[in-house]
Amino acid sequence: MIETLLAPLQYAFMVRGMVAAVLVGVVCAVLGTYVVLRGMAFFGDALAHAILPGVAVGYLVGGGAREPLFWWAAGTAVVSSLGIGAMARSARIKEDTAIGIIFAGMFALGIALISTVQSYTVDLTHFLFGDVLGVRTTDLLLSGGLGVLIILVVIALYKEFMVLSFDPVLARTLRLPTRLLDNLLIVLIALAIVVSLQTVGVALMVAMLVTPATSAYLLTRRLPVMMALAALFASFSGVLGLYLSYYFNIASGAAIVLTATAIFALIWAGTALRRRIAGASAG
Repeated sequence: MIETLLAPLQYAFMVRGMVAAVLVGVVCAVLGTYVVLRGMAFFGDALAHAILPGVAVGYLVGGGAREPLFWWAAGTAVVSSLGIGAMARSARIKEDTAIGIIFAGMFALGIALISTVQSYTVDLTHFLFGDVLGVRTTDLLLSGGLGVLIILVVIALYKEFMVLSFDPVLARTLRLPTRLLDNLLIVLIALAIVVSLQTVGVALMVAMLVTPATSAYLLTRRLPVMMALAALFASFSGVLGLYLSYYFNIASGAAIVLTATAIFALIWAGTALRRRIAGASAG
């Protein structure tokens, strides 16, 4: 057993991958609690796909270098998130409709730009499906710095975000700057998606925002506990997913997401069974 656990750690790329997976897990889990509580799963999915044009432009401008990809993706994510919010507020369009329009338009633009890159199947595919084992030290530093910034903002505005998530009417009654807080929260979600881009990719990103947080939601209604459990589930999914990827030769991003999904399924089944037993006992 010890040899099984230590064997992958002989490789520096596996160690960096595990650090990246834990980092992404914590950041996504903390923000994911707000995504779940506010019913923003579709928004997270749309935003993950909407950054594709930024990835393509960053690749074209930077000649394949990763740093331009990161910053172009971040800029596109922020603009897309604010665009969705502005469209939903300023026009007679429901939020899910605005999300669908921008999601489809931006994703199509990204595909069109990618199709102009002759070697895109080799160079850009890992951004669609993740390439956590290709994380470099500079990638870790960049993602870590942005991740710490996101967590610090959440800590600083914890009470405001909590009131906004549980009772928007109370937030307006208390005269909190709800529009500013809404915009800030969706920008933080956008940045978290960019931080997670290389770990699980665009196609699987929403799972890291939603699945661990939903697993925690089934176990508790206290927000701090929910955040801690979600971070634990996400980090464990990242590490175990990489072990599964190493030993069974499957895509790392998919392995991480499947592990998180399996944890959710076990918790969901357990809570359903407990409710059934409690109902039978009460009857």
